[in-house]
Amino acid sequence: MFSELQDLSGTFSVADIVLSLVISFALSMMVGYVYRATHRNVSYSQSYVQTLVIIGVIVAMILLVVGSNLARAFSLVGALSVVRFRNAIKETRDVGFIFLVMGLGMACGARFYALAVIAGITICVIILVMHKFNMFQLNVQRQVVKVQVPAGEDYTQRIQDVLIDFTTEFELVSTESIRGGALSEVFYTVRMKKGRQPGALVAALTERTMGQRVTVLTGYDQTDL
Repeated sequence: MFSELQDLSGTFSVADIVLSLVISFALSMMVGYVYRATHRNVSYSQSYVQTLVIIGVIVAMILLVVGSNLARAFSLVGALSVVRFRNAIKETRDVGFIFLVMGLGMACGARFYALAVIAGITICVIILVMHKFNMFQLNVQRQVVKVQVPAGEDYTQRIQDVLIDFTTEFELVSTESIRGGALSEVFYTVRMKKGRQPGALVAALTERTMGQRVTVLTGYDQTDL
């Protein structure tokens, strides 16, 4: 009858179907809002969050279809293998959210409702706590120093003397020839000492390199002379 649906994996009621889809939708919505609340970068995508919700519900539906039938499970794997995703995941944490909604959808589709709800709420709370307290942050701000010097003369020691004075550590990244070989351009990554300003570093390096162009790039601004 209409109150029951019979398939090869057994019998489940319409109430089971509705409950699985509704709970998976609610939990996926919760994950979507947590993702939006904890997102830090400018790469936020509304489409991605909507996709998270859709994935959670679809996975629950797939688990209902598969049931305990292994043959059906393998046939679904073959059918889904034709799907290709062309958009690269921009952040590694985005992959974690995809696995989260998939896991919740699987739990709902398998009708482990208590597991889905408790696990979903617990994991979302963990994500919010890590976001709130900014856990695992590595508070290291590095700058890139770009120095142009006349070709044919070694300015390495002069530059490094200034860097020793202004930075706690530095590393030579690259050296290249520019302007038809008339100048050499060297790149260093550095960590500025506390109290030292990029402008002062630019002035000191310019004095040591015969007035050539010096640029200090940071994560927030650029000081150029």
